[in-house]
Formats: sequence, structure tokens, C-alpha cells
Amino acid sequence: MMAQATHFETTPLGEEICAMIAQEGPMSLERFMTLALLHAKHGYYKAKVPIGTRGDFITAPEIHQMFGELIGLWAAEVWHALGAPTPLRLVELGPGRGTLMADILRAARVVPEFCRALDVHLVEASERLMDEQRRRLAAENAPVAVPVTWHSDIESLPTGPAIIIANEFFDALPVRHYIKGKGGWHERLIGLDAEGQLCFGLAPGPEAALMADAQEGQILEIGIMAQRSMNRLADHIATEGGALLVIDYGHVKTQAGETLQAVRGHDYTDPLSAPGEVDLSAHVDFAALGKAARTAGADVHGPITQGTFLARLGIVQRAEALKRKADAAQTAAIDAALARLALPGPIAGPQASMADLFKVLAVTMPGLPPPPGFENDAERVGS
Repeated sequence: MMAQATHFETTPLGEEICAMIAQEGPMSLERFMTLALLHAKHGYYKAKVPIGTRGDFITAPEIHQMFGELIGLWAAEVWHALGAPTPLRLVELGPGRGTLMADILRAARVVPEFCRALDVHLVEASERLMDEQRRRLAAENAPVAVPVTWHSDIESLPTGPAIIIANEFFDALPVRHYIKGKGGWHERLIGLDAEGQLCFGLAPGPEAALMADAQEGQILEIGIMAQRSMNRLADHIATEGGALLVIDYGHVKTQAGETLQAVRGHDYTDPLSAPGEVDLSAHVDFAALGKAARTAGADVHGPITQGTFLARLGIVQRAEALKRKADAAQTAAIDAALARLALPGPIAGPQASMADLFKVLAVTMPGLPPPPGFENDAERVGS
């Protein structure tokens, strides 16, 4: 039974999805999100450059260079802790416009031997974003000339010691929804209403018990693709050596409730309103990611808040150093960036603070000391 009809803006992908549902029946939210984001022709990440003031959202690297510089120095320290392997696979998952990697490489110049060891790999599904990354990291423009290889998924990453950076990657992976009914859990599906428009509904048959003590009507959001991706990456880290740094918005304990959101033009909209034209994401379940990483044999550190992580890496000191050579306008921009990236503040609105909403998790090979920022793991969120 389908319900909850929504306003439907006609888009090429929306028409295609409606035709698929009419022929095959309702589809899972996971499949809908996959099509909406990655459809070969009309998918959101295939057809748009969504990041930046002219896009639909902004990420931490786009706010200020301090973010990427600190992560670059973090990677260099982890490389030393790994025994300075050469070559080192420096991998970024979902590298956006290439801003973060450019800042990482610029900061890495202070450790020349680290730069010489680097073999950069970018996992990107969008051809348009790949073009942006190529321009930014082109030899004549890049802060450091290093070999760069692109991949469409994590399965084709090469073997060998790796440091993997995943900033706002896991939130973009599709999720499934289950709703507790009188007779058990039912998967939330997407079908067509009486007018042929997209709407949410429930599968008629119940699923196995998914969560104890849930109340009727509660929603459980499960990121199966995120867990599988983490298990694959953690297996690489555990067997080949290295570390994975995850920075994303999310919660530290698996809990009931949905977090699916759609963003367009830096504002929230209905997830079903315009398939292929809006960004879809969901909060990351860090508890589930940590469990998947441990299952693969890796060590897990955190999660801690982004504010705590950046403070421990020295973002306040970096900001002060930059301001010593800045004019009034630049000083104001640095202070604003510091506040948004690392200081507690409002979690809603166009200038929402990332300090507490975003969490940071590190996954390392067994036996490696806690990486920078995680030395006092007893202070992790939710402990």
C-alpha cells in the first residue's frame, strides 16, 4: 500500500524511475538513492558540480585551507608511524573539486620525503568532478607534482600501504528504511500514488526482527552499502598496512529514526521532489562503521567530534599564524572559518557549526599507536 504523496517536479530521471516502478513494482530507498545520485546519464553526481556557493552544499575544505593543511600534516605523521613505506597510496574517497587533496599536498611540502613517497588515488563517480580535480591537480597548478590515478569505485584500488581520507563520503551512500508495524518490521519502499507520482509506502511482508524495544511507527535506517564499503577498506588497512580517516556528520550509536535529507541550492527539500536534481544523503552510523572495521581485523579510534580533532591538531594556532600576515578582511574570514569548522555554535542555518555535528573516526592497522588527534581515546564521543 502506498501513501504520503509528495509534489513531483518532472525530471528525465523521475520519468524513468516512474516507468520502472510501473513495470516492476515499488523499489527500495537504497535503489532509488543509487539511481538518483549515480544514474549513468541523469544522476545527480553525473550531471552536476554540486559543491561550492554556486552548487547545493559546501564542504569543510571549501570553507578554508586550514582544514586540508592539518589533514596533510596528519597523514605525514601517520606515514612516519607506519615506518615510512614507499610508495604510499594516498587515497581520497569522493574528492569533490579536488580542494582537499590540493591543500593536503601543499602542506606535505614541509615533509619532502613524504611527498616523494606518494602515489595519489582518487575515487570519484562523477566525470564532471573528475575534470575539476584534474584542473586543480594538473602538474602546472598543483602544489606538488605527484602521480594521480582515478577510480570509479574502491574495488579497483591497488594493493600496498595506504592512507585513505573519506571526508563526507559515507553520508552519500544509499540507505534502507524499515518501519515497525503491528506485525513486525516492514521495508519502506518508493512507489506511485493514484496520480502516478512518487510516494513512500511499505512492503506488505514483514522482515526479521531488526531492533528490540522499538515502538510501533519507529523507523530504522540501515546503511548496508556503507558497512560493506567500510569492511572492504578496513580489510585493506589490516592486511596491507595503513590508516583510514573518516570525517562526516552522523551519530555515534545505532538508534531508531530517519535522517534522510535532500538539499538543493543550500536549502532542504523533499527527497522525492526532483530525482537527479537534488543531493540525497543520510547521517552516518559511526557505531555500525566501527563494528564493520573491527570485523575486518582493523583497530578503531574514536569517534570524536570534528571540533576536538581539529583543536588537537592545532587549528587555533594555525589560524593565529595566518592572521599575523592577514589584512582586516582576511582576518575576519579566518575567524569565521575557525568558528564554523571547530568551535561550538548553532547546528542549523547557512553558517551552521560543524564542530559537534561532524564526527571523526580513524581506522588503523593492528598495533599502530593512536594516530594524531586520538591519543586520548577515553574522551571519544559517547564514552
